[in-house]
Formats: sequence, structure tokens, C-alpha cells
Amino acid sequence: MAFLEESVAPEMHLEADGADHQLLALSGDWTINTIAKIEHKLENLGVGRDRLTCIDVSRIEHLDTSGAWLIHRTRGRLEFGGRRVGLAGVTPIRQTLFDEIDRHHPPRYTPERNPFTIVGFLETTGRQVVDAGKDGLAMLHILGSLGMVLSTVLLHPKRLRSISVAVQFDRSCIGAIPIVALMSFLIGAIISQQGGFYLKTFGADIYVVDLAGILVLREIGVILTAIMVAGRSGSAFTAELGAMRMQEEVDALHVIGLSVTEVLVLPRILALMIALPLLTFIADMAALFGAGLVTWAYLDIPPAAFLVQLQAAITWQTLAVGLVKAPFMALIIGLIACVEGLKVEGSSESLGKHTTMSVVKAIFLVIVVDGVFAVFFAAIGV
Repeated sequence: MAFLEESVAPEMHLEADGADHQLLALSGDWTINTIAKIEHKLENLGVGRDRLTCIDVSRIEHLDTSGAWLIHRTRGRLEFGGRRVGLAGVTPIRQTLFDEIDRHHPPRYTPERNPFTIVGFLETTGRQVVDAGKDGLAMLHILGSLGMVLSTVLLHPKRLRSISVAVQFDRSCIGAIPIVALMSFLIGAIISQQGGFYLKTFGADIYVVDLAGILVLREIGVILTAIMVAGRSGSAFTAELGAMRMQEEVDALHVIGLSVTEVLVLPRILALMIALPLLTFIADMAALFGAGLVTWAYLDIPPAAFLVQLQAAITWQTLAVGLVKAPFMALIIGLIACVEGLKVEGSSESLGKHTTMSVVKAIFLVIVVDGVFAVFFAAIGV
């Protein structure tokens, strides 16, 4: 019957070997089971800088890859500190082990440098264009799937998940009213103050009412509300769907035969398309209220005169121009949020990246859509 030999604890002795040399003698077993006892001593090894240090491994009885790696690391650490280090007493077999460890040693970290080149710039631009095309196709895919689901819901109204729509509406609209109203109130007040500051110079301070009314109802109210919703609700949609992707809940819906568009996408987009026009109307009223207060306090225009001038400056058509944009902006925000959420992979880094991209893309496309509507309404004379 064979018995395993008891391991010998590793030891080291630092000895002076002449005026210019010092010897670090290693002995015992340097294996994975024993090196933990000596590793701390090697970390605090005091070796002079002015003499050549020779690591003698001839007295080591048993040596494996772990022990050789510890010796190699100690030698590298000493050399990195400016000392001269060599190995002695290495047999051919052990030399092969040290050579393999040195060959597989990770290279020193060097920061990646990307010098600017025309080819690199064109390549990066091309990749971004391709990614934008893929995003557009993904949005068209979701939009087409949404159209099929809507046609099914119209034929079978009971398939509409009204509770999910109500929950999403509560989060997207009712929960957003305070911040949207406050923001719009401040924006209306700022527009009136700045406009009145310059118009008062020409004695045309009464026209600040026209400025605030038309600017808020046609442009500022809807676009700022859409940006706020993109940052608030759009990011929430992306984070929710991304978390479901990470937990494989979306795959589970596919497995049990449910439509992801019908269960997850439709309630969110439908609630957002209902919520954004209402939030836009609330934002318009809050902005006009803030403008009225500032013109009263800053320009001495009483509320009655403000309302008379406002009624003469705007029409129902002015209000409708802003409200008509809202559902289209909500559709864009919802589509981008859902597409980015469904693109999330299995890491928190991917979730954060796509949530950020969702907000950035939504805000960019909201501004683009607003510009398209501005050109369209100018073309038809509205």
C-alpha cells in the first residue's frame, strides 16, 4: 500500500555572497498546497538595489506550476523595482517549466491609441450609418407588428389589455403632470420676461402676449413636453423591457405562444399616445399661466388685458397645430424605447447603454419630427 509523502514547508534564506552579490536560497516544496505559507514573506522581501540578486532553486524538492509562477512573479516584481535578478540551480526540466510560464505571461498594458485617419473616420461613419439603418428596420418591424396587432384588437376588442394600458397611462401621464406643469410654467415665465425686456425698449411690450401665446401653443409646449416624456417614460420603457430581456421573460412569452408586441409594446405605446396630447395641453395652460403672471408683475399688463390680447393673437387652429404633433411624437418615443429595450443583452452595461441611447435617439427624432411638421404647416399655410 502506497502512502503519500508529507509535504515540506517552503523556506527561503537571503544570504550575502560577496560584495556585489546576494543569494536568495529557496528550499522545501513549492507546490500549490504549500506556497500560501511563504507568499506573504515574498511580498515583504527586503532585497538591496545595489547588488545582483541570485535566486537559487537547486534545493527545492518538489516544484509545480503554482510554485514556479510565484518565483517568476517575485523575480518580475524585483526587476520592476530596479533590481538585477537571476536564476541559479535550474535543471533542464524546470527550465522548460519557467520558459512556458514566461511565454504565457500577460503582456504589459499599453493604452490603445487611435490616431485620426481619413480611412478610420470614413469607416466609423459607415458603421454608424449601417447601425442607423438597422435601427430604422427594427422600428419598421415593430411598427408593422403593431399594425397587425391593432387590426386583431379591432376585430377582437377583448384582446386589448385595458388594465395594462391604464397602468402605463397612470405612470406616463398622471405621474408626469407635476413636473411637466412646473417646467412649462417656468418656461412661459422666462419667455415673457425675456421678450418683455427687449420689446419694452420699443414700446411694444403688449406684443409679448402674442409672442408667448403663439410660441408656446405651436412649438415650445409640445416639444418640451415630448422631450420630458422621452427622458422620463421612454427611459422607463427601455429599462423595463431590458430587464425582462435579461431575466429571459421575453423569451418565456415566445415559448408560451404570446405576442411580445401585443403584451408589452402595444399597451405602452397606446398609453403614451393618449398621454402626450393631454400633457401637452396641460403644459400649454401652465406656460400661459406663467407668462400671464410675469407680464402682470414685470410689464404691468393686468390679467384681463392679457386674456383679451391672447384671444386676439391665437385661434383654435394655433392650439390644434401643437396638439396634432403630440401623438406622432409619442409614437416615435414609444417605438424607439421598445426597440432599444428589446436589444438589451444579458449585462447591466448593455442595459445602461441602450437606456441612454433610447433617450438620445428619441429626443433627436422628436426635434426632427417637429421640424418636418413646421415645414408641412408652412407649406399648407397654417
